[in-house]
Amino acid sequence: MPDISSLSCVEISKKNLIHNITLFRNLAKKGTKFSVAIKGNAYGHGEIQVTKILEKHVDYFQINSLAELELLRKASRKRAFLFGYVQKSALSEAVKLGCILAIFSMEQLKALDKTARKLKIKQEIHIPVDAHLGREGFLLNDLPKLFKELKKYKYIKVSGIYAHFANIEDAASAGDFTHAKKQIDEYEKAVKVAHEFGFVNLDTHISATSGLLAYEKKVGVHPIIRLGIGVYGMWPSLGLRDTNENSKFKLEPVLSWKTRIAQIKTLAKGSTIGYGLTFKTKKKTKIAIIPVGYADGLDRGLSNKGKVLIGGTYCKILGRVSMNMFVVDINHLERVLVEDEVVILGSQAGKRGRSIVTAEDMASLLDTINYEITARISPLLPRIVS
Repeated sequence: MPDISSLSCVEISKKNLIHNITLFRNLAKKGTKFSVAIKGNAYGHGEIQVTKILEKHVDYFQINSLAELELLRKASRKRAFLFGYVQKSALSEAVKLGCILAIFSMEQLKALDKTARKLKIKQEIHIPVDAHLGREGFLLNDLPKLFKELKKYKYIKVSGIYAHFANIEDAASAGDFTHAKKQIDEYEKAVKVAHEFGFVNLDTHISATSGLLAYEKKVGVHPIIRLGIGVYGMWPSLGLRDTNENSKFKLEPVLSWKTRIAQIKTLAKGSTIGYGLTFKTKKKTKIAIIPVGYADGLDRGLSNKGKVLIGGTYCKILGRVSMNMFVVDINHLERVLVEDEVVILGSQAGKRGRSIVTAEDMASLLDTINYEITARISPLLPRIVS
């Protein structure tokens, strides 16, 4: 663990990040372009750190907001998709910083044209299609009106059209691609409408990590893949992991979350631990105070059921996770000292080899997904590239 002033930090493995992007590039059809999602502070990994590592390995970065675009431009001039909503008052700044924008409405489109005309910058856009996702994007019936309107705008360049899969990662494991096929058909109809209005040679894309693994692997249906969770060494679903992971395709976790023991003490039998008195010791128990809490992104739902690693050994969380600290049972550890390393996420060596706590482990305890586990780690914690 790096010797830094902060008690806690997030370590990012440059080697593993490059390993993962290389795996996906080799899995895709030759010539496929890759966009890597660095939204949500790069899924909690650190936007600036990930950008600097991957800049030479990707074709685009993908962000969700103007604030993320501003941060990106401090580290890179790489082409970027800004696929979140940008309010009309902020369009000027987005255009000046340089990005490929998504459009959410006719009103936003008109405001963008007005902004681009004023700046004398031809703004590139990709059209989002709601192909049975039920989220952002234009419905198929609305596209003729949209494309008719777009032909009027001299300062708008339509260079792409895209959609999102809704459940292909689950479909892959269940063997039921009914909805995915319905989405593909709808998206293909949308592309056809674009062509009918003269918008041809468009960049098309529908697949993220799961789409590449379950739909476009080695086939290359579309020229762009929007890679997200996979590049960070995590699987979109256990089903996709089970059907794709092998000796030649093994994702490596990029993130480790570490801290140090702040205090050690022994409590008498019958002592309560933490707020709410949710844990009472059944015997004399040695505990360690860990200086991390839900303000840092450690979910309160891990109270009395999460675990960390100390000396390569699993130690259970006792009592409630507080805002800035939690308690673990170290009764079973032979030798432990204040400021010993604690691994919240990641692996650690011990007498019996290496043990690991994964984002999937935490997600299972919390009935959520691995995306949320890493994305919620506080951006205030330092990210250290190793």
